[in-house]
Order: sequence, then C-alpha cells, then structure tokens
Amino acid sequence: MFDRGTLRRDGEALAAPLPPLLADAEHLASTMLLGSHGRRRPGMGEEFWQYRPAMVSDEARMIDWRRSARSDTHFIREKEWQAAQTVSIWVDGAHSMDFSSAGAATKADRARLLSMAVAILLLRGGERVGLTGQEVPPRRGGVQLLRIAQGLLADRTERDDFGAPDVRGIVPKSRALFVSDFMGPLLNVEEALTEAADMGVKGALLQVLDPAEEAFPFDGRTVFESMGGGLRHETLEAGGLRKRYLERLAERKARLEELARLTGWQLMCHHTGDSAQAALLWVFGALERRR
Repeated sequence: MFDRGTLRRDGEALAAPLPPLLADAEHLASTMLLGSHGRRRPGMGEEFWQYRPAMVSDEARMIDWRRSARSDTHFIREKEWQAAQTVSIWVDGAHSMDFSSAGAATKADRARLLSMAVAILLLRGGERVGLTGQEVPPRRGGVQLLRIAQGLLADRTERDDFGAPDVRGIVPKSRALFVSDFMGPLLNVEEALTEAADMGVKGALLQVLDPAEEAFPFDGRTVFESMGGGLRHETLEAGGLRKRYLERLAERKARLEELARLTGWQLMCHHTGDSAQAALLWVFGALERRR
C-alpha cells in the first residue's frame, strides 16, 4: 500500500530541480531571437525560398506568372523546405562531469543547461527532440521539455568515472548532439561516431571543460583524484607535470577533431568560465547545418 505523504515528498524532491533548470534554459534560449526558421533549402513549406527559371519538367501550375511577366523567362516560386527533423541528445552523466574549480559551474550543470536550451529552440521550431537511450524517445511539443529535463536530472546511483556516448535510440539519417568532457577513452567516442555515421547520422560534439583543466594551474605537492575516486595520483612537483599534461590534452583535442572530420560531425570546445550564449549559438548552427 502506498503512503501518500511519502509519495508526495518523493515526487516533490524529484521535481524540485526542474523549475530552476527549465527557467535558466528558457532564459538562455530567449537570448537568441531566431524566430521561425526553415532548413535553407527548397521543398515543402510555406515560407518563400527563391525564384528559379522554369524547366521543361515543371508543370504550368508551378509558374509564378507575376514574376515571369517582368522578363522573357518563366520563373518558379520555390518554398523553403520545412519538414521536421529528429535530434537526439546525449549528455555525459559520469563522475568526471561533476568537477568544478573555484567560481565556475560544474561541467554537468553547464552541459545540462546548454542541452535544455538547445532542446527548447529545436522544439519551438517544430523538431522532434529526445535523449539517446530508451528513456526519452524523440517527440514534439512542450511536454517533451519536461521529459527531457527529468531525463537529464535522473539520479544515477551507479556511475563510471568517465562517460561513453550512447547511440541507442538514434534515428537513422537524423541529427545528434553529444555533450561531454571527452576525458575518457577515445575509443568509445570513435565507436559511437562510427556507428552513427553508418546510420547516416550527422551532428555536433560539444566538449565542456573547466578552466583549470585547460590551464593546469597546479604547483608543488598536489593530490589528483578522479571525481568518482577510482583514480588517485600524488606528486610533490605538480608544476613539472604541466607541460606533459598540456601536450596530452592537445593530442586528445586533435584526435577529437580528426574523428569529427572523418565522420562529418562538428566539434567545439567550451569552457565553463565562458558565456553559455556563444556555445548555444554554435550548437544550434551546427545542428542546422546540412552538407
């Protein structure tokens, strides 16, 4: 038998983080005055795309006689293609995303904020948006925002130190967004991107790093420990590790860029100390881009 009081408290605890996340994401999304957007190519839709000269294969009813009357050539009035696309989002929920240096948001918080803001913009444009995996399949509508928020904030008691992209549930020939620090084994990223590319999926990789991870401002005796406690290293001369660390980080970024290029994806590195607006603009543009 259910205890209504306990059930209500549990429900309120689960829902408590949703309003702040949604409010922050709505505020971030509102900074982009996008209006109604199409797909920047001709097809079925209501918005005017362009005039083009008529061809033999075109039917007479397709000719724009008013435009054609101003020249000796018949013109077709094309509409902009506005069919909805499907976008699947994966946000790394591993322990490494919990890291935060002084004054910066955690990587997890920034990743969720940007993902929610992107979802808001896409859903407003009539797209189908969901999370990878089986919990939140792509759908349209305002209620889908709540489902996505709940999925992003779901409590995961068993987490790895580093995350691996999940491609389950991604629709073939659709779009996808992977948000992570990508500090784990790059073989997992390579396998996920290869599988997505084999399905004709294009998308964007957003690498979220803390400023300290980029600058390595450590010196003297330092204990380095993974957020999940699985890895630990103590050194008396942390400054002596800086050069090698930065080299390894540059190598990792170069490999990510290569993987993105080979699979036709886009890549951006965003720091939690920077404004989220620029990252949102880039992600939205990357998901809209068609090759």
